[in-house]
Amino acid sequence: MFSQTLGTALGDWVADGTDESPAGLGLGYGGAAIIFGGLLALTYVLYRVTGISRVALFWAAFILTRPLGAVLGDLLDKPVASGGLALSRYGASAVLVVVVVICLSLFKQRPAAQAH
Repeated sequence: MFSQTLGTALGDWVADGTDESPAGLGLGYGGAAIIFGGLLALTYVLYRVTGISRVALFWAAFILTRPLGAVLGDLLDKPVASGGLALSRYGASAVLVVVVVICLSLFKQRPAAQAH
């Protein structure tokens, strides 16, 4: 609950901020998605090339998915005037289903190696 609530709030804070509402960084939904997506990609790179604790990297990735999901959701359904794509709930859901199917196709699960 803690990471979900604060993650969503962090995503909103990074994305929001206009002349009318100066609270936040004001990067917009796309800019915030790039920031959090980049941090998630950096976490993956650290996983692949360093000996940093896998547990710490897991939790970093887990926490970063919250603000990323919040800003991507806002990007899909907020009005164009607010920086979104103004998709309906059905349209946004269809986009998400397509992304999930693509991810499931690209990132197939492999069985773990058996220790002898």
